[in-house]
Amino acid sequence: MKALIMNCSPVRNGATAEIAALVSKNLAERYEVQRVCIDDFDIGFCKGCRTCHQTASCIQQDDMEQLMNLYRQADVIVSVSPSYWADIPGQFKAFIDRCTPWCNTHEPHATIGSGKNGFVIALRTGPGMKECERIIGSIEHFYGHMEIQCCGSLGLCSVENRKDAAGRKAEINQFCMGI
Repeated sequence: MKALIMNCSPVRNGATAEIAALVSKNLAERYEVQRVCIDDFDIGFCKGCRTCHQTASCIQQDDMEQLMNLYRQADVIVSVSPSYWADIPGQFKAFIDRCTPWCNTHEPHATIGSGKNGFVIALRTGPGMKECERIIGSIEHFYGHMEIQCCGSLGLCSVENRKDAAGRKAEINQFCMGI
């Protein structure tokens, strides 16, 4: 079975990347793991042309199809997202917007395949869980439209840097046992 670990932050070496690495290491004994960062891909903003509502494909030519192939191949998807102004980073939001061809709210629509399980880890620098819950809700909403089964989430507060993330290793490992 394959697991895709998605660093939803454009920062390749920060706290989010550290958590994604911990998840990858934890799952490597049970899954074939691929870890990527949203910033590894050149994905343009949705143009709002709605061509995909008739064709189930996007008119833009960028790395979107490459990333969607990773989603198609995965049995498990773990999205790890920091808080950017109390929600997911703009780069990941742009990706979600571009998933409209695969969205189940219109026909025809493309598909990434059925039977995928999705998990979310949200982190923020402050002490309150509300921002984490908002991030989790955004990603679970996305999963629902992609027909990815939401199977679990973890919110981590007071995580500002890699050291803080590494200090949450036991909590992350415990969460990964359910994946």
